[in-house]
Amino acid sequence: MFKTNDKKVCSFFASDYHFEMITLPYIEKELESNKKVVVFTENSLNDTMQFLLSKVNLKEDKKNLIREINWNNDDKEKFDELKNMNEDVSIIIKGDEDYISKTRQQLDNLNTNSRASFIDCYDINSIGNNVSEISKKYNTILSTLGEVKNN
Repeated sequence: MFKTNDKKVCSFFASDYHFEMITLPYIEKELESNKKVVVFTENSLNDTMQFLLSKVNLKEDKKNLIREINWNNDDKEKFDELKNMNEDVSIIIKGDEDYISKTRQQLDNLNTNSRASFIDCYDINSIGNNVSEISKKYNTILSTLGEVKNN
């Protein structure tokens, strides 16, 4: 089981590009802190992330670190990687409510000594009017403005 802090973070996105724009500054900060970043996603983000990185104003070494993240939707490989990990990790889960719930359940059952932080990123198109209900479960929301405390 992961060692975690009490901070519960979520985010809401309208498209893959929107998700990437919201999380990119967070990911950059985590990588600068020498944390490993693992992204669980229902669909592959390789193409959209490559396109985005070609357009953003970042140094090439930072872009390369971001490119090294596995942006595919191969969850089994990511779970295997986390099992053997012994370092701080930031885990981002992107998808609908069901995907996030199932992935979190599997992560909770993973036997590891790593310290982890989690961000659950919900597809706004699949949750409809449940944004306020979902956000009540979290004390921080990640948006294009960065992390904002949730009241």
